[in-house]
Amino acid sequence: MPLEVKWPFPSRPSLLWNLTSSIIFGLVATYSWLWTRYMNHLNVHNKEILYKLIDSRPRHTPLLTISNHQSCMDDPHIWGILKLKQLWRLKKMRWTPTAADICFMKELHSLFFSLGKCVPVCRGDGVYQKGMDFILEKLNDGDWVHIFPEGKVNMTQEFIRLKWGIGRLLAECTVTPIILPLWHIGMNDVLPNEPPYIPRFGQKITVLIGKPFTVQSLVESLKSENKSPVEMRKAITDFIQEEFQKLKSQAEALHHRFQRDSQS
Repeated sequence: MPLEVKWPFPSRPSLLWNLTSSIIFGLVATYSWLWTRYMNHLNVHNKEILYKLIDSRPRHTPLLTISNHQSCMDDPHIWGILKLKQLWRLKKMRWTPTAADICFMKELHSLFFSLGKCVPVCRGDGVYQKGMDFILEKLNDGDWVHIFPEGKVNMTQEFIRLKWGIGRLLAECTVTPIILPLWHIGMNDVLPNEPPYIPRFGQKITVLIGKPFTVQSLVESLKSENKSPVEMRKAITDFIQEEFQKLKSQAEALHHRFQRDSQS
């Protein structure tokens, strides 16, 4: 499905664009910080790993964070786990591919979400489309990109095969990204996936941040074996899936303990 609006990002962002983006991003992020931390009960494990990678990873090294997708407000709510001062440093904050058929249907909506560093991706257009090219450019620039590799809100929380877009990004990135998996539980209690879609307070949220890793050796091995682009995307995505799923049971156990301790 083609993009319903014009491409939202200027080739050379002006000072006004950057200033407006800083304000929009900062305000939305501050709301998320307040709502997630102070209107709900937040339990974050290994947060210093994420903080360090945002603030002081090697220069020009891209960061690719991945997480499960429970609610349509996972982003921005999940970034309430960050420090407030981090959320106002626009250049260090994440880019994220975003469903064009939800957030980019009108020019005003497109402007708002693009100022918030959301990139339109059209469902059904495959791994080679302008939004994915743009995200790849940001990784090659050494920026932080966050992806929900399930490709949609997983309402049943059952196993979903990851989309191959992440495989394409990692296969074609010219600079090896640091990959950091996250698993969160409770975001669908904060914003249920049913009407009236109003954020709730007093809910328990658990976020487990995993161990950083790369796929450099895997990519090099696949290239040395002359694997096709399709074979590379599949192999890389399968590897990411395996690493990603390891967090699920750990996060569930931590969340159950959090709930139990809160009741005692």
